[in-house]
Amino acid sequence: MKTSTFLVIGGAGYIGSHLVKALIEQEHRVLVVDNLSAGKASAVLGGELLVHDFDDRAFLDSLFKTHQFDGVFHFASQIVVSESVKDPGKYYRANTAATLTLLEAMRDHDVGPLVFSSTAAVYGEPQYTPIDENHPTNAVNPYGRSKLMVEQMLQDFANAYQQQYVALRYFNAAGADPQARIGEQHNPETHLIPLALQAITGKCPPLQLFGQDYDTPDGTCIRDYIHVDDLASAHILAMNYLINGGDSGVFNIGNGQGYSVNEVIQTASKVAEKQVPVTYAPRRAGDPARLVADANRAKQVLGWQPKYADLTLIIQHAWAWEKSRH
Repeated sequence: MKTSTFLVIGGAGYIGSHLVKALIEQEHRVLVVDNLSAGKASAVLGGELLVHDFDDRAFLDSLFKTHQFDGVFHFASQIVVSESVKDPGKYYRANTAATLTLLEAMRDHDVGPLVFSSTAAVYGEPQYTPIDENHPTNAVNPYGRSKLMVEQMLQDFANAYQQQYVALRYFNAAGADPQARIGEQHNPETHLIPLALQAITGKCPPLQLFGQDYDTPDGTCIRDYIHVDDLASAHILAMNYLINGGDSGVFNIGNGQGYSVNEVIQTASKVAEKQVPVTYAPRRAGDPARLVADANRAKQVLGWQPKYADLTLIIQHAWAWEKSRH
């Protein structure tokens, strides 16, 4: 890809900041818009950061009048499933309605293409695994539905206005910058790997393990963990694909390899050379036994290949980042 200028919405967050890092390393020009409600200014390792809400139409109009963007990456999102059930309005406003404002501004200023951060949550309870893009979408919570609605809007805007897009359906983002400059720092933290590592350091209480009676080899849930740098590379390949005239559509991004909660705990204990303290709890409602991606379409069409697929390596990078924060 030639040197280009990109807008990254939500570029101070966990995944967005790793994308910004990768774009800067490839010598692209980057403008980040983030209201820092969840992101951190310190995570933006290059480019220009504008601290602002991205659903402000007047702000977007001004931005698109004064800058020429070759493409837009959109990460900004509320992501806590349990919160979405308790406060669905927040999720439909922040994830769906705000993105409509962005899409309309992009349409009116002839800005594109767009790479959108979607989620495997659009599939709901899996009918089969590994899950490919043809799997029915049946999101079972407001978070997943808010993202699925955006995918439907993207398709409609592509049909009506020829706005190019790729929606990347992530599985479980994990890991950190291999040089430990940036990594996961959600508040509150809800992801398994950082919770396990923070339980070791004492930053968090003992890890809660929900359910040991699933239909899996060791009775604990199986998930597909994808290194955050591999996610970033998928975004750049998706943007390149669109710039070169690729058709709009959706792609799964995952390793295609599932690891159980017990395997994650054992690997984290081994990497940290200290046992993860664990407490046991009943199953949580809505936790499928297995969520594993079929990402062959991304590999074949985008030329994507995960570089850090090994769970030990993913956790080593996360642990190095965790230690750097103390």
